[in-house]
Amino acid sequence: MMVQTRTHLDILEDESIYIFREVVAEFEKPVLLYSVGKDSSVLLHLARKAFAPGKPPFPLMHIDTGYKFPEMYSFRDRMAAEYGFKLIVASNEEAVKSGTNPYQLGTSACCALLKTKGLLGNLKKHGFDAAFGGARRDEEKSRAKERVYSFRDAHGQWDPQNQRPELWNLYNGRIKDGESIRVFPLSNWTEMDVWHYIEREDIPVVPLYFAQKRAVIPQGDHLIPVENHPYPQYLMGEPRMLNSRFRSLGCIPCTGAIQSNATTIRDIIEEMTAIQTSERANRLIDLSSDDAMEQKKREGYF
Repeated sequence: MMVQTRTHLDILEDESIYIFREVVAEFEKPVLLYSVGKDSSVLLHLARKAFAPGKPPFPLMHIDTGYKFPEMYSFRDRMAAEYGFKLIVASNEEAVKSGTNPYQLGTSACCALLKTKGLLGNLKKHGFDAAFGGARRDEEKSRAKERVYSFRDAHGQWDPQNQRPELWNLYNGRIKDGESIRVFPLSNWTEMDVWHYIEREDIPVVPLYFAQKRAVIPQGDHLIPVENHPYPQYLMGEPRMLNSRFRSLGCIPCTGAIQSNATTIRDIIEEMTAIQTSERANRLIDLSSDDAMEQKKREGYF
């Protein structure tokens, strides 16, 4: 008689599916925040597994800053259509129309207007009381402070000293009117776990994660992509054609690439065994200060 051994990925998958089901049981109107990155792709896959053969009982919401890569927009629309999700494309329309950008305002102020305000306004507009996100504790030091159920006050703000204990996988979802919970089913996953799971489950991801020749401008440790850049007048330096890919995806002006020859998921996994920096090391929104991410999170960021 063969004994089937549960793997590390099986345990992580079971925990995430349990979290999805708990939220749907406890909250009136959840939503999945869809950033279109690799973690969001895993969330979509887990959500479908959690409620198969039915469809997940919540929509996707993408906070659109207007600065995403074209490949991200096309991938977003294709995935929503193929999987039959209702997709809500939301934004801070006033900030988008006024041409808010990081070059004139700085990355922190731009992010606060386009992302944080856009998110908080649309959560309130649609009445969502729980929002799934793809954040993981290994990504960044402030995210390591997060609980699976991240309590947010009536203003959508996060206080790391006012979080609830989570013993034995028991989650407290009690909230008052106006309060909400951000939920992170991938909290205990690592970047390597995500890529191993994508490989095992054959999950589609945005092609930007794979290396190809790209026009980039080296700036310190960052490779700034030139193609489709919304503000080429602010780019300084001569473009070079280098084999590169993206470890983390965001807005074009704030996302740097890394040199790489990884053209398959297996290549990415092998490449990562030698990488010792955080995947967000090339996200410029995190670099304005040592506590940049924590300050944004306190204000209501993802």
